[in-house]
Amino acid sequence: MIRRKKRIPEDSNIDITPMLDIVFIMLIFFIVTTTFIKETGVEVNRPNASTAVADEKGNILIAISENNEIWIDKRMIDIRAVRANVERLKAENPEGSVIIQADENSKTGLLVETMDQVRLAGVQNVSIAADKD
Repeated sequence: MIRRKKRIPEDSNIDITPMLDIVFIMLIFFIVTTTFIKETGVEVNRPNASTAVADEKGNILIAISENNEIWIDKRMIDIRAVRANVERLKAENPEGSVIIQADENSKTGLLVETMDQVRLAGVQNVSIAADKD
């Protein structure tokens, strides 16, 4: 009997195309499902409250610093510009609510004025951020 040797073709390569497809699909999945955290642009010491509840739906964040400065989207703005900025952000996301992060040493009057401007912009769902005890 004559034995024949199997010849391996010289062009034998592993096809990695299916693996690359899976990697790209996973990458797209992780990018789409990632939640991005919005920041106001200033560090705020929120007051403590024993009844504080986590709210994940707040899309528009407004911060009032210890120096009574108002920050939206990492920009310091005047109280007269709050309404226009909230209207613009509300147009981008109509289902969003507003969360005001007021420093515990900021003026309460400024917080009330800010809430009033937000409500004049057409947003009725306004929350005040606090840390849980």
